[in-house]
This record gives sequence, C-alpha cells and structure tokens, in this order.
Amino acid sequence: MASIGDFDPLHSTVPATKIEVTVSCRNLLDMDTFSKSDPVVVLYTQGIGTKEWREFGRTEVIENTLNPDFVRKFVLDFFFEEKQNLRFDVYNVDTRSSNISKHDFLGQTFCTLGEIIGSTGSRMERTLSGIPGKKCGTIIFTAEELSNCRDIATMQLCANKLDKKDFFGKSDPFLVFYRSNEDGTFTICHKTEVIKNTLNPVWQPFTIPVRALCNGDYDRTVKIDVYDWDRDGSHDFIGEFTTSYRELSRGQSQFNVYEVLNPKKKGKKKKYVNSGTVTLLSFKVESEYTFVDFIRGGTQLNFTVAIDFTASNGNPAQPTSLHYMSPYQMNTYAMALKAVGEIIQDYDSDKLFPAYGFGAKLPPDGKISHAFPLNGNSEDPNCVGIEGVLEAYFQSLRTVQLYGPTNFAPVINQVARSAQDITDGSQYFVLLMITDGVISDMVQTKEAVVSASALPMSIIIVGVGPAEFDAMEELDGDDVRVSSRGRFAARDIVQFVPFRDYIDRSGNQVLSMARLAKDVLAEIPDQLLSFMKSKGIDPRPAPPASGTPSKHPLNTRI
Repeated sequence: MASIGDFDPLHSTVPATKIEVTVSCRNLLDMDTFSKSDPVVVLYTQGIGTKEWREFGRTEVIENTLNPDFVRKFVLDFFFEEKQNLRFDVYNVDTRSSNISKHDFLGQTFCTLGEIIGSTGSRMERTLSGIPGKKCGTIIFTAEELSNCRDIATMQLCANKLDKKDFFGKSDPFLVFYRSNEDGTFTICHKTEVIKNTLNPVWQPFTIPVRALCNGDYDRTVKIDVYDWDRDGSHDFIGEFTTSYRELSRGQSQFNVYEVLNPKKKGKKKKYVNSGTVTLLSFKVESEYTFVDFIRGGTQLNFTVAIDFTASNGNPAQPTSLHYMSPYQMNTYAMALKAVGEIIQDYDSDKLFPAYGFGAKLPPDGKISHAFPLNGNSEDPNCVGIEGVLEAYFQSLRTVQLYGPTNFAPVINQVARSAQDITDGSQYFVLLMITDGVISDMVQTKEAVVSASALPMSIIIVGVGPAEFDAMEELDGDDVRVSSRGRFAARDIVQFVPFRDYIDRSGNQVLSMARLAKDVLAEIPDQLLSFMKSKGIDPRPAPPASGTPSKHPLNTRI
C-alpha cells in the first residue's frame, strides 16, 4: 500500500471511464455445410509498450447466422492518454472446445478504443480480413460510457472524542480514504485537510469522482484511516473503519456513525471500546458531463504541431544533432510527434493537421520565420495524417537553415486565431510544441497563453535534449496560474514535460513514446471540460446510429 505521504491528488490515477463496446457482424463467411455459421467474437488487448496480445473476453455464440448482433458486451477501461490497441477475431464455433484454435477462423480487424469512441456517434464499421482471396464481411462497433462513471460525490464528515496523541496538546486529525482493489489490496484515493489541536474535528466538505471511491462497484469496501498529523511526517495512527459507497449514499443517519478502532489497542486492553467515532454529516451525488459525452456529441480535436528549427539543435547532417535523420531510428522530435499525434488523430475526423516550424531562415531570401508551414504552403499548412506531418518535417530540414531565436508567441497566436473563430464547443484545439531550448520571448508568450486560456485550446510543450528547462515550468500553471500584465490565465492550459524523463533505459522506443503520451495527454480531457463548463456549453446528443441491426431470431449459446 502506498504510504500516506506519497499521495498526490493531482497525479493519482483514477480508474478510467468504463466503456461498453457492443459488436455486430454482417455478411460473414458461411463455413457450415448444412446450415449457416455459428459465430463468436474474441477480443484481444495489448499491454503498453509490448507487442503481446492477450485475450480479454468473448461474446456469446449465436447459432446459424451470418449477421449476428451479440448481446454480451465488452467493458473496457478507457484512458484518453493511452493508445489502446484492440484486435477482434471472429470464429465459427464447431465443437464444444474452449480452445479457440479448434474453430474455423472467419476474419479479424485491428483498431484502437479511441478510434471507436472518436467515430461519428461512437459507431464504427470495419471490413474483416485475414483469409486471402475471400470477402469476410464487416464488423460494427458501438461504444457507450457506463453511466456511473460520471457521478461526483460530495460529502462532509466530523469526529468525536478521538484519542489524544500529542503530549502538549490534543490531536491534529485528518482522514485518509482507500479504495479496495480486486486483489484485496488498497489504493489511496483521498486525503482530508488537517484540523489542528482538537479531538472533535469537523472537516470541510470535499468532492470525489465515484469511480475513484469504488470503481463503479457500490458494495466495494472503502477503508478510512484516522491519523494525527505530525510535522516530521511520521503521522500517528489513531484508528480505522470501513464502509462502502452504498452505505455512504444513505446520507446522514444512524447507519453512518462509525466507531474508529485501533487493532493494536484492542488486542492489548480488555476494556478498550474505541478510539472515537466518525459521523457522516452530509452526502450528495451529482452527474457531470464527461469528455466522452462531448466526443460522442461530435466535438473534434484539432491537432497542430510546431517544431523548433533553431541552430542550437545542431547541424541535421551530424549524428549529434537532435534533428539527425538516422535510417535506423527516429530522432526525439519525430518520436514526440508520433507519440502524441497517433493518439489525438483518433478524435479528428478529417486527419488534416496544420504543422509549423519556428526559428529558421527560409529560402530564397533567408527571411527568419517563427511560424512557417512545414509543407511550404502558406495558404494550406495542413498535412495528411501523422505520416504526412513527419514527411513535411523531414522535407523542411533539407530546405531551411536552422537559426533563431526561440520565439513561441507567433505560433500560439496563430492557433489562437483559429480557435477564436469556433467557440461553440464543436472543436477543441491542441497545440504540440517541441523545442530544445529556453524561450526567447517569455513576456510575449505569457501574454499569448493568458489570452488563449479563454479559448477552446490546450498547449503541450515537450522539451528535447539536455538543456535546462526551468523557465518552462512557469508556463505550466499547475502550482501558480500564469499571469501577464496583471491578468491571470482563465484556465491552466499548458502542460510541459522534458522528454528525457520518459526515455526507456533499455532503448525501447515504443515504451518511451507510450510513457510520454500518457503524461502529456492526461490533462487534456479535464482542460476540454473546464472550457466547456466556463462557457456553459453542453454536449450535443450523439447522432443516431445509421443502419439498424437486422432482426433475427436469437439462437444464443452462452
């Protein structure tokens, strides 16, 4: 179990939203001589940074049909910041054997969970393949978020007659909440504030996502420890009690007064009763719109890339350069671009990405530019897909001269102008800036960030190379909100990370990229929600699925 000192509410991984994926197939191959096929779909998932496929689950078998609509659904944890690769294999079940290789293979398809969610109305149709020379039919996915994932609980607790732990005063109590896991271990999920010098504290009300408290299982144990705070971090254990989300949701009642018990004291003292009581004063649950609600309702993520072409990167022809194009492996710019871009592209239907460079002298007259299109087309800076952006980047390295200084404001303002035109919630802009050095125009950049913070926009800055990036931390407003000329940013929209913190020591590039993406993209869903909330924008209803599943008798074998 994590120690209570390690808990950081900003960086604790809340279990993801749960997504229910429904599967149907159309026009499957007919493998049976005297009847139609008896299909089943098997889902495989891949671990982060590994190529290994593991079976996740199977639908039921539906007998004698080439157009099955499966009832059993796949429920998957959804992490926006991860590339969650999925493989769906379809089989015709011939025997009672649970060994899937004993059955006829009917075809397969590969996709990511993000692609299904990011499709119109979260409905995606794919062609099955895998049998040379045969048309294998199609597979249809529909994704829906499980409803209890959006619930937010607000509660307030107080305690009475807690044990006195301090020599010269009373105790300084605080509570630590733990969610129980499937394997019997506990994960810390909330810590209250400390109330000084009292045995009868009343803590402030606090808000917590229900999924953080119980992962959607209302009867799962919630353990609460009571501690006496000590300055040196060696907090004294007063006692503990357990409850569940279902019990807490009854609100203030005789059921929600808990005895705080200290097992050590109980074992030693015969007359021990308890170490005090904790009472639930209030409890309410509200539903909030989620990131998935907006994506299902048609909100598109617009991804823009800006790459640092300043001379400090080194001559691209030399292997020591951060821009060196090795035939054997990607440079860190390409890795950062691919890691972030491959995830965001699932939420952008046209797959057209504007890509810019900054800090270079451009041909033919050597003019310095801080926002030049990588494809050389100032009328249309869009590149087709992430591969198109990489191609334009490599092409630019051959044609422009690396120069300087490192000015961020022009590109931020360029994207802000696009975001300014579309503030109805239909689009949200994500700018990825990759740089090797310290910003030369910090004053103008802060001004640009403060102005952009009121727009549907987030900025991700990835630092590459060995430079000191201390100044960048100032832009990442996790601790102190960015300000310019007395104006504070309306929201925290900048996330900065140095790539070197994510490089896998064994040289596994896939793992390095997955780690980077996980960290830099983790804040995007909340940033999108904070913009929508600030403007009072609700998600649009998801468009109805085109094409209704055919009706056929359900001959189901579970």
